[in-house]
Parts: sequence; C-alpha cells; structure tokens
Amino acid sequence: MFGRLFLLFILVPLLDLALLVSVGGRIGLGPTVGVVVATALVGSWLAKKEGAAAWTRVQSKMATGGIPGPELIDGLVILLSGTLLLTPGFLTDIAGLLGLFPPTRAIVRRILKGRFEQAVLTGRARVVHGGTFGAGFGASPFPGMQATPPASAVEDAEVIEEVQIERTAAGPPTEDAQRSPGEAPAK
Repeated sequence: MFGRLFLLFILVPLLDLALLVSVGGRIGLGPTVGVVVATALVGSWLAKKEGAAAWTRVQSKMATGGIPGPELIDGLVILLSGTLLLTPGFLTDIAGLLGLFPPTRAIVRRILKGRFEQAVLTGRARVVHGGTFGAGFGASPFPGMQATPPASAVEDAEVIEEVQIERTAAGPPTEDAQRSPGEAPAK
C-alpha cells in the first residue's frame, strides 16, 4: 500500500514536472502553459458533459427500480478523471482524458469490476447489501457467489408472530399486506 501511495504522490508528480520542463525547453514556456490550460479547459468541459450524462443514466436506472452499478462506476471514473485534468501536467492530463472517453472508460470499468469481484472472493472486501432493491440483506451481488451474513448483535431471540408483507411496484406495502394473517380486512 505504501508503495502505491509513494508512486501516486511522489513519482507521478516528479515525472509530470520533468515532462513539463522537457516540453517547455523544446517549444517554450508560453506554448507549454497554453497546452496545459487548453487540456484543462477541454477536459473540464468534457467532464461536465460526461458527468451530466452519467448522472442522467443513474437517475434513469433508479427510476425503473434498478441498481445503477456500472453507472456509478462511470461517475466515479469521470470524477477522478476531472480531478486529474485539474492537476497540471501531461501525464495526468492524458490519464484524465482517457477516463472521460466512453470506450476507454468501459475498459477501466471492467478492470475495476474485476478487481472488486476478486477482493470480495478473497475476503479482502465484504459486501453487505440492504434496502428495497436486489435480493435482500446480505445477498451477494454476483451470481453464484455465497454472501457472508453480517455478524448480529442479537444472541438469542424468539419469533412471536410472523407476518408476510407484500410490496407493490407502485410503492409502500398494501393495506391488506399490513394486517395480521387472522385479521379481517378493514371495511
């Protein structure tokens, strides 16, 4: 972990600085600054455009009751790419621009998904799922993979009454679904 952070915060800026100085020595200070500013402007415009499109896809997926997995990863990659474009330097600009183009972003998404799945399978990451979407609390998001149930603080419990609650696609549980099995419907 330390090695990766060292590369990220020390080595990459040093390489970027060396490349800026080298390019500046060949084409001059003005054109070098112009290229860095131009890539920042084009990149910020592209990040705004792609970010808005990703946000629209997230909202659309959620409006239909789906879980926006790939759309959220796209949003994360776009956010990181925009951040890289704000950092002056050629290497960070190239990496940022690659993250903003949909074909290269799809490659990054596949790599991130594979790494996440591997982390879950090896136990380095644990998936806890809850809410009204998906297969239920603690269910695995990956087909064929067994989810580890979350550790419970309850040591001993007794079921007093079991009630089935049916949810409709339109929203909250229906009135009939909220009553007890032996209770008569309200008139």
